[in-house]
Amino acid sequence: MKKNIAIIMGGYSSEYQISLKSGQVVFETLDASKYNVYRIHIFKEKWVYVDSNNAEFPVDKNDFSVTLNNSKITFHCVFNAIHGSPGEDGFMQAYFKLISMPQTSCDMYQAGLTFNKRDCLSVLKPYGIKTAESFYINLGDTINEDAIVAKVGLPCFVKANKAGSSFGVTKVHKKEDIKHAIEVAFKEDDEIIVESFLDGTEVSVGVINFKGETKVLPITEIVSENDFFDYEAKYLGKSQEITPARLTKDEETKVTAIAKKVYEVLKMKGFSRSEYIFKNGEPHLLEVNTVPGLTLASILPQQAKAAGISLVELFDNAIESSLNPS
Repeated sequence: MKKNIAIIMGGYSSEYQISLKSGQVVFETLDASKYNVYRIHIFKEKWVYVDSNNAEFPVDKNDFSVTLNNSKITFHCVFNAIHGSPGEDGFMQAYFKLISMPQTSCDMYQAGLTFNKRDCLSVLKPYGIKTAESFYINLGDTINEDAIVAKVGLPCFVKANKAGSSFGVTKVHKKEDIKHAIEVAFKEDDEIIVESFLDGTEVSVGVINFKGETKVLPITEIVSENDFFDYEAKYLGKSQEITPARLTKDEETKVTAIAKKVYEVLKMKGFSRSEYIFKNGEPHLLEVNTVPGLTLASILPQQAKAAGISLVELFDNAIESSLNPS
């Protein structure tokens, strides 16, 4: 019997358009002979099933079901393609846990922790994971530019603590520009992390659970045409993404081991993509993404392809792993 798979996409954050694209790729890729696939749009104002004619049918939040032609549809598994809140910060994971619904991403705590850059980096530091120098600001705090510069130096990065796709990120070169960068970040979140600039090769490392084993995918080097790997560089073609990355054997060995360690220390499941910059030959962790982009141009699918894993295999494995946890 074919399994009913709900692909959740959209979300409550600035990343919703990217999520809709990721979800559509999953929808078009999953094996129709094996699965009945349903597109579910999750927005603050509505949770709806969207059919092939773009007609919308409400989702019953009591059991995450949909009624079509007086027939109730329930799901065997949810494929999570929501970047940002509520799909990447633990809320959907908690909801599905409460209603005993298998889903393809990590568990609630891991999602909440990794979505909070400050907390995630703090948890990993005792395990020897190197990071940039950082300074924390919460909404309402007094802004002391001198203290920020004394701690992290210039240039520095001002980031929204809980946001993805480079929303709310500014590279600051002059002290007088810090205040504006903080205002930009506060549009995305009420917590900010200011980090020192690491001048070195930037890489993205996909780690997944594949057929019951932790698998580190071929590494991608990020070469941005802009001042850093911002939204334009990520999504509008203003970067080179080179897979496999042009690293020395020693650098490759180090970052592969660290990415695997991060995945296993945090007790991750499903997909993950962590970002690093090499400083003095040592990889420094920037962040961990638990619902990475899944479009054809996205980094994780490119890495899977380089590893000889097709999109069909990648997505099928995610569903099978959630239905049959080891």
